[in-house]
Amino acid sequence: MGVTLAELASRCQAEYRGDPHWVIERVATLEQAGPHDLGFVVGDKYRDLLDATAAGAVILHPRDAGRFRGNLLLSENPRLVFTRAASILHAAPPAVPGRHPTAVIDATADIAADAAIGPHAVIEAGARIGSGAVIGAGCVIGREASIGAGSRLHPHVTVTERCVIGARCILHPGAVIGSDGFGYAIDGARWEKTPQLGRVVIGDDVEIGANTTIDRGALGDTVIENGVKLDNLIQIAHNVVIGEDTAIAACVGIAGSTRIGKRCTIAGQAGVVGHIEIADDVHILGAAVVSHSIPQPGRYAGFPLEPYADWLRNAVRMRQLDEMAQRLRALEKKLKKLSEGGDYIE
Repeated sequence: MGVTLAELASRCQAEYRGDPHWVIERVATLEQAGPHDLGFVVGDKYRDLLDATAAGAVILHPRDAGRFRGNLLLSENPRLVFTRAASILHAAPPAVPGRHPTAVIDATADIAADAAIGPHAVIEAGARIGSGAVIGAGCVIGREASIGAGSRLHPHVTVTERCVIGARCILHPGAVIGSDGFGYAIDGARWEKTPQLGRVVIGDDVEIGANTTIDRGALGDTVIENGVKLDNLIQIAHNVVIGEDTAIAACVGIAGSTRIGKRCTIAGQAGVVGHIEIADDVHILGAAVVSHSIPQPGRYAGFPLEPYADWLRNAVRMRQLDEMAQRLRALEKKLKKLSEGGDYIE
């Protein structure tokens, strides 16, 4: 079922122009959009497609409003409006409350009446599943673990004993919450395992990507605060703390006891060593190696890590090294000729 242009504008906090009663049914690319589809333009790359699109409405920045004669949703942040519209028009169907007959549920587990438990899920003793939570097929919820209201665990998520997942979280397939931290003591030539006695505590509105792993604390807890967004294939070691609304891209590795502030971003394949602190509002570029604490907000890149402006300047200089070396050799040759008392001829 579609949504009228006026209703969509209201729910997305955008301004509309055109027919308020026009029904929008889905989002689509400008090339593929039909008369009841919503298109989206941001940046110069796609503006030329506006003349040919058959979209029933388009999301634009107000400065581009004159480029399209049809229905519009206008916003200073078109990408945010697109995100909201897509969430409305393509909302996931609500889960059907109940317990699949193949699920294995301990009699002492506390499960809300409106929770949905999928096929072959395992819920161990003392676990708590909140109102409206969805536990997908093959998930394992360990002893005394807690899943908050409205959270959705996609198939094959593991939440080990005593770990806590807040409300409205999304965990994608293969995520492992509460695996043992990498802790050992050396005894001569052999390693002896150190018990990992803490938990993982995850706040509200957190999203965790596929096959991301978060280790339990050695003594205290590993903590992921409210609003954090984690991509796929991230490793977070024991006793790490990640502040509110931080976003981390795929293949990042964070070593133990690191503290990351609020509203930070870490791009793909970056590595963070253990026992350091990163301030609020720090933005780390891809493939960087963070080997020391960062006390000030800003953008950082490279290895060794440095402020982005310095890294960019040094990267330009690195590309000029060959030319500079050739010029230096020419100067050395000239100086040698002059020191020998001869004339220099190029």
